[in-house]
Amino acid sequence: MKKYLPLFVLLFFCEILFCQVAYEEEKYVSETDPLVLEKLNQWQDLKFGLLMHWGAYSQWGIVESWSLCPEDYGWCERKKGNNSENYYEYKKEYEGLKKTFNPVNFDPQKWAAAAKDAGMRYMVFTTKHHDGFSMFDSQYTDYKVTDPECPFSTHPKANITKEIFNAFRDNDLWVGAYFSKPDWNHENYWDPYFPPFDRNVNYDPEQYPEKWKKYVEFTHNQLMELLTDYGKVDIIWLDGGWVQKIDQAGLDNYYKGKFSENKHRNGFIKHRIVSQDLKMDELVAKARKRQPGLIVVDRAVYGKNQNYLTPENRVPEKALPYPWESCIISGGGWSYTPNAQYMSGYEGVQMLVDIVAKGGNLLLNIAPSPEGEWQAGAYKLLKEFQQWMAINSEGIYETRALAPYKENNICMTQKEDGTTYFFYLAKEDEVVMPSRIKISSHQPGKGSTIHLLGIDKALTWSESGKGFAINIPESIQKKPPGDYVWTFKVSELKAKK
Repeated sequence: MKKYLPLFVLLFFCEILFCQVAYEEEKYVSETDPLVLEKLNQWQDLKFGLLMHWGAYSQWGIVESWSLCPEDYGWCERKKGNNSENYYEYKKEYEGLKKTFNPVNFDPQKWAAAAKDAGMRYMVFTTKHHDGFSMFDSQYTDYKVTDPECPFSTHPKANITKEIFNAFRDNDLWVGAYFSKPDWNHENYWDPYFPPFDRNVNYDPEQYPEKWKKYVEFTHNQLMELLTDYGKVDIIWLDGGWVQKIDQAGLDNYYKGKFSENKHRNGFIKHRIVSQDLKMDELVAKARKRQPGLIVVDRAVYGKNQNYLTPENRVPEKALPYPWESCIISGGGWSYTPNAQYMSGYEGVQMLVDIVAKGGNLLLNIAPSPEGEWQAGAYKLLKEFQQWMAINSEGIYETRALAPYKENNICMTQKEDGTTYFFYLAKEDEVVMPSRIKISSHQPGKGSTIHLLGIDKALTWSESGKGFAINIPESIQKKPPGDYVWTFKVSELKAKK
C-alpha cells in the first residue's frame, strides 16, 4: 500500500483544490441590508488595502499563534523558546511573551502616511489572533497589551488598536478589525481541565452548554467593545472559519463522506469538525445597530455573514461574480520575519492590476517588528506603489471588471461612465514600449480618444479587424511614463460585436 501513497496524496490535494475553486464560483449569499450593500459598493471602489499581523509573538519572529496548536502541520512546529520539546511548558513560555512585549518605537501615524501615499484606502489590523492576546484594552481578559504585566502598558500609546485606528482614520483610510473567533487562551475555549486536541474547542459544547455559553458571551462582549469604544469601524474581519455552527447532516457528511481521509496521517489526528455555534446572526444584528452598514467578513463560512470572500495568499484564475479580496503576504510571513525578503515593485504592481481587472481588491500584509517598526523593504515596496499610482491610479479606483478581463499581457477595467482602461503588463526587463499595441477584444467608437496615462497628448489609433491598434511615438517608446505597467485610457469605447 505504501507505494501508492504519493498518488493518494496528489489526488487528495487536487480534490481540495477543485472544491476550493467550486467554492469561489458558487458559495456566496448576497447581502440584503441596503446600507451594507451601499457600503460594499464603496468598498469595491477602494481596491487596495493594508493588512497587519502583529502581536507578542513578533518577538520570536515566528508564525502567529499556530505553534500553540497541537496539530501535525508544518506551520504548527515549535521552533523558538527553551521548551519546544514540552508542549505545556512551551505554552507557558509563549504566553509569557506578554511580559516582554515593549514596542517602544511604535508610530502608527508613520505607517498610515506611508500606506496612504502608496494608494491604500483601507486597513485591517489584528486586534486579536488565535492565541487570544488582545492588542486592545479589553475589560474581559488580562491577556492583553494593556495589562500591568506587559511593559508597554505604561506607554502613552499602550492601547495599540485605538492608536492604529485613529492614525489611519486621520489619513482618510477605512478601518477594519481582524478578530479571531477561537481564543486558545480562554478557559472556556481551551478548558485547562482537558488537553487541547487540535485547533477546536477542547470539549463538546453540547455536553457542556453552560461553559460554551460563557465563551459565546465573551466573544460577543469583546467584539462589541471594539465597535463601541474605538470609533467608526468599517469592516469586521473574522478569522477561524472552523468555528461555526454545523448541523448533524454536515457532521455526518464529513465523517462518512469524501473528506474523511483528512482525519489522519500516519495515525495522527490533524483536526476534527466540531459544531461551534457563536450565534453569529445575533452578533451581526447587534453590531450593525452600533455601526450601521458594517461590512462583516465571516471568513470561509458559507452564509449571509460573509459579505465578501477572501482568497488567501493567491489570486483567482478568473473574475469572480461577487465581492472579493486577495489577502497577500508582501514579504516573509504573515507575522514579523527577521530579514524578510519583500516582493519587488514589479511583482506588486502587476499583481494589483491583475486582481483589480478580475474585479477584486488587494489586501497586502505588512508585519511590524517587536520594536514597533516596519522593515525598510516594506517602505521600499510601498514607495514603488506610490510612484506607479501617481500616474495610473485613475484606472484602478472606482472601476469594475470588463470581460474578457485580460487579453495576452493586457488587462482591462471600466468606469461607470464607460471610460475604459487597458493596462499593458511589461516583461520584467522591458523598458522600451512597442511601436504598436493591438487589442482584439474591443473596438472604440469613431471619435474616441486614447491617452497614455502620464502623457498629455492623445495617441493615434486605428481599427484592426474587430479590435484596434494604438500607435506609440518613438519619443514615448524610449521614455515611457513609469515602470512595470503602462495604462491606456479610452473614452467612448463601444462593446465588440
